[in-house]
Amino acid sequence: MSDRFDNGMKVRRRVLGDAYVDRAEAGKTAFDVPFQTLITEGAWGTVWASDGISDRERSMLTLALLAALGNFEEIPMHIRATARTGASKQDVLEAFQHVAIYAGVPRANQALKLAKQTYAEMEQE
Repeated sequence: MSDRFDNGMKVRRRVLGDAYVDRAEAGKTAFDVPFQTLITEGAWGTVWASDGISDRERSMLTLALLAALGNFEEIPMHIRATARTGASKQDVLEAFQHVAIYAGVPRANQALKLAKQTYAEMEQE
């Protein structure tokens, strides 16, 4: 693999945690290896690996974009990542309030619902 892939895996593990990445890696098949390589190099090895902004800020941006675009299935994973990125519950609320104003209340409402559920699960773990 490439240096960008290796760096992407390090960043991915730092942000999402070893347990999550290990489960995802165990589920890879020959069919989705090219896609997994793409996101590891592009998302984790380039965007998340940049030192242009902090992990906290990147976490808030990611959650806001996921909510604004209606990509709700990714929100719980990124809420869990806030434990490692430093984005607080208040940071997440602020990001979703921006979503409400600039992308729509229904999307922000759904994102908040998922965040509340995920935070509750995290507190029980």
